[in-house]
Order: sequence, then structure tokens, then C-alpha cells
Amino acid sequence: MRFRFCGDLDCPDWVLAEISTLAKISSVKLKLICAQVLKDLLGGGIDYEKILKLTSDAKFESGDVKATIAVLSFILSSAAKHNVDCESLSSELQQLGLPKEHATGLCRCYEEKQSPLQDSLRASSLRLTRLASVSWRVDYTLSSSELQRAGEPLVHLRLNVKDVSRGVPEPVAMTLSAEKFRVLLAELKQAQAILRSLD
Repeated sequence: MRFRFCGDLDCPDWVLAEISTLAKISSVKLKLICAQVLKDLLGGGIDYEKILKLTSDAKFESGDVKATIAVLSFILSSAAKHNVDCESLSSELQQLGLPKEHATGLCRCYEEKQSPLQDSLRASSLRLTRLASVSWRVDYTLSSSELQRAGEPLVHLRLNVKDVSRGVPEPVAMTLSAEKFRVLLAELKQAQAILRSLD
């Protein structure tokens, strides 16, 4: 069976297995745990102590608590990612065996935070590195066991690449033969021409 919140695919087996774990918690407590998971998904962090208190009467072990957080995180983020409305999500969760009052509570939390959650997922979904700087030098080697012939120039490139999420440049160093450098330069020019044609 295919589910919209799973991107019109079958529900993963691990999610199916954890639905019964969610059913062991009262619907009110599940809603409070959902609020914590949503807070974490929106970058606010999660209060594990609060979740441990909420799951204490269900006699959850630490593995069950982690599984509960993981399955709720998957359901909420996946539903937001695939733009699933609250009614459809509730119906699909009930088909998977989650009691109606549990599904309703979960979906109320989801509905309240759906738009900010989608914005947050959109902002973090495409994290690209950025080229901060490039330095290079050419060495002319008189003899080497690695080169085809003596006297072939070597190009030493040092790229400082900035990860958008961390913001700290990291150096990437490489050494290229003259031929490999020509290929790299030609491919970079092709990529640049493609990017210009898209503008």
C-alpha cells in the first residue's frame, strides 16, 4: 500500500514497527511529545528530560524513547516535505494502526506548524559549499617516477571551500598534471557557459 506522507511509496518497515510503540502512550502525552519533536525540527532543540517524564508511565526503555522521537520526526518531516494535508495524514496513520485519538492529536500539532516546518525544511534541504578562494602555483619538475616525461609542469591548486551550514572555510589541495589541468579548465568553462545560458 502506498502512502502520501511517504512520497507515494510503501511505508518503511521500521515506521510500521514503531506505530505500536506510539499507541502505548496516551494521546495527550503523544501530542506533547510531538510538540517537542516539532520544536527540534524547527531548530529549537529538544527537551529529552520532558520526553522521559512523558514516557515514564509507559515503562519505555531508552531505545523506545529514541524510536518514538525518530518515528515522529520521520512522520512530521516527511508529511511536510510531501505537502500532505492534516486529514490525509490522519487517515493514513489510522490505516497503519495508530488509534484515531492519537492520529488526531498528532495531526493538530502538525497542522499548527506545517508552514514553518516546510519553510525550515526548504531552507536546509539544499546546502551547497561555496568557493571562498583559490590559490595556485606551477612547479616544473625535472624528473619524477610519477610523470610520463621529465620536464612536465605540475599545477598545485588549493581551494578554500566554505560549507554554508558551518561557515568555516576548509582547504582542499590537489596536484594536477598539465593535461589534467587543461581538462579541468575546459570542463569549468563548459559549466560556466551552461550556467550563463540558464540565466
